[in-house]
Amino acid sequence: MSQEEIILTREGLAKLEAELEDLKTVKRREIADRIKLALSYGDLKENSEYHSAKNDQAFMETRILVIEKMLRKAKIADVEGVDTSKAFVGSIVKLNDLEFAEIIEYMIVGPSEADVLDNKISYESPLGSSLLGKSVGDIIHVSAPDGVIKYELLEIRAV
Repeated sequence: MSQEEIILTREGLAKLEAELEDLKTVKRREIADRIKLALSYGDLKENSEYHSAKNDQAFMETRILVIEKMLRKAKIADVEGVDTSKAFVGSIVKLNDLEFAEIIEYMIVGPSEADVLDNKISYESPLGSSLLGKSVGDIIHVSAPDGVIKYELLEIRAV
């Protein structure tokens, strides 16, 4: 994997494209309206509405640039017809936490899609990177602040 590539699932690509479209159309218009209204209040030195809108505008424009750069570097993790005998970006893995005997299921995704609350882990995370290329039955060792966590890989499937 090239350092320049950003691996995304099709779902992740669609979300980024939708966010970019929303930022460029709806959000830009909303912030422009806020700035216009704030300017009508007069003196800009103590105009908190103006400064807030300008800060939001700067944040939004930076986010647009970041998303555009990500999309230029994006590579889709094509899961169609892929060999599910080994974990890959875009696969769903079922793990057994050997210390707590807890079954956990994660989808391995690109960094921009990671959301632990939604059980999506980045392939760059300690667990995600440890899973790549592993097969069912393998024991995965993941370094964590509290020591090494051991998982048994129980299942791999494509989305």
